[in-house]
Amino acid sequence: MADRLTSLDASFLYLEDATTPMHVGSVMVFDPPAEGFEYDNIIDLVSNRIAYVPRYRQRVRHTPGRISNPVWVDDRDFDITYHVRRSALPKPGNTAQLEEFVGRIQSRALDRDRPLWELYLVEGLERGRFAIVTKTHQALVDGVNAIDIGQVIVDSDAGREDQIPHTWRARPEPSAIELVADSIFSMLRSPGRVIREGVEVLTNVHTLGRRVAGTATDLLGVLARSTAMRAPSSPLNAQVSGYRRYVMLESKLADYQKVRTRITADSSNEHVTVHDVVLAAVAGGLRAWLMSRGQAVDSGATIRAMVPVSTHSVDDDPDQDQVTACFIDLPVGEPNARMRLHQVAYAMQQQVDSRTAVGARSLSGLSGFAPPTLHSLGARLGGVMSRRMFNLVITNVPGPQHELYAADAEMIGSYPVIPIAKGQALAIGLTSYNGKVFFGLTADRDSMPDVEMLGQCVEEALAELVSES
Repeated sequence: MADRLTSLDASFLYLEDATTPMHVGSVMVFDPPAEGFEYDNIIDLVSNRIAYVPRYRQRVRHTPGRISNPVWVDDRDFDITYHVRRSALPKPGNTAQLEEFVGRIQSRALDRDRPLWELYLVEGLERGRFAIVTKTHQALVDGVNAIDIGQVIVDSDAGREDQIPHTWRARPEPSAIELVADSIFSMLRSPGRVIREGVEVLTNVHTLGRRVAGTATDLLGVLARSTAMRAPSSPLNAQVSGYRRYVMLESKLADYQKVRTRITADSSNEHVTVHDVVLAAVAGGLRAWLMSRGQAVDSGATIRAMVPVSTHSVDDDPDQDQVTACFIDLPVGEPNARMRLHQVAYAMQQQVDSRTAVGARSLSGLSGFAPPTLHSLGARLGGVMSRRMFNLVITNVPGPQHELYAADAEMIGSYPVIPIAKGQALAIGLTSYNGKVFFGLTADRDSMPDVEMLGQCVEEALAELVSES
């Protein structure tokens, strides 16, 4: 039997065009070990760890006549040096230069004739540091058969790498006749499913997205409640080009915790989380950014964000839902920072309490959810939902609060790269790691030339929350 892409995975291939490359990524910054870190080190590391993600040696092949979904086939000519690349910034490379590099490579689509991922070793950063930048197509990252390569090359221990036995051998690629025969056999075995898949392939991808969204009862409920009122008009919704800008922000996790502690002490009946403080800072930043553009911001103005939220804690039952996806109207019209936080916290709590959020089990039925790929999950959901439902995607993944290493190199920062959907000029990803919170802002290069200003506004909004606490 052919290893066939699910309809959702295939949809990301069909949704992709020149203006909307459908890959997720990350920017990881490292301090090198005393003996240095070279291209050969990253080649050895990836060559070893790729055993954990065999999908990364497979490419997509379409069935003749596209009578069914594409299949995964082993790449018999797999070349690790094609996927793991070496770049450098002019020394000493600063953050702005790294952001420009990321924006440019994230604008380029992945090669469909090879496994759908790339990894860049970027040398020349200030203080001898280097970065690892990843690109992985959303059709590949399903959270079950493959996760982002950036998540398997780091671990909690520095030291010599334990070599994994190299047992992989490329399986023979099926012929066109075999692919057709397999499709026919699948049709005879389950005619309804295959016919439905064939219709999806031959019709437009929006129909596909609607059917995928309709497969979960919980999600249908969310769609009904969220689409009862369209997302507000916003400059964040614009015709996008195929070019990107990228901004990296770093802040202290303790600042968010300080704000939360003070708010809950002053209002003992209110439940405020660090995640609420993050969203309030983003809301304040969006408010200031809109005003810097001369945009009229009345007291009731909002921007709707689609926010996958992790609810995991160390005491949770692993079989229980640990993620919910919420639609939050960020109160950008509210001038008072503390009041914005109260409104965000109330809205989040209402969604969780009233079960208007989508549970992790429902999400897993759509996209193969796994906690390490939450950023990809948020982008996948945003990719198949109507852009009329929300103005932007904000993913926030709580990471480990201890050091991680790639071989002997300590990771000092991890910034997510979230793709933007057609008609949406901005996506925001956040990762908390080792006492800090790292933002990655991905924006359309033409419609958001001032995304750096938005980054500054978010930093100032956080400072305002801290000063009032």
